[in-house]
Amino acid sequence: MNKVILMGRLTRDPEVRYTQTNNTLVASFSLAVNRRFVRQGEERQADFINIVAWSKVGEFCSKYFKKGQQVGVIGRIQTRTWDDDQGQKHYVTEVVAEEAYFADSKREGEAAGNFENTFGNVATPSPEFEISSNDDLPF
Repeated sequence: MNKVILMGRLTRDPEVRYTQTNNTLVASFSLAVNRRFVRQGEERQADFINIVAWSKVGEFCSKYFKKGQQVGVIGRIQTRTWDDDQGQKHYVTEVVAEEAYFADSKREGEAAGNFENTFGNVATPSPEFEISSNDDLPF
């Protein structure tokens, strides 16, 4: 089974392009996903994960997602390779979004529209777990 569930903040606005063969919309963006554990006295670490959204999901992301916004993405991990002009092989691992959701709370004075009914309920992030001792993690 290949299923990924992420919640994080967009590091940039989604970038839109279209395939040459059948003009399909592809939106790509990156999420900063906080790691769950923090050692005392250290800053919280984040992983930066590349996301690719196709067709209707990509259209939704490109239209409504903005840099800094907290979102949820459900999808699958995909790896691919290609050779550049110099013959050097490149490897990429990314998440192909199958579902995308707003995860920020509604802000006062903003017109939120009817996104919840169309694209799922607004999710509330769970509180982060913080390690308060200097012990090593159990894994």
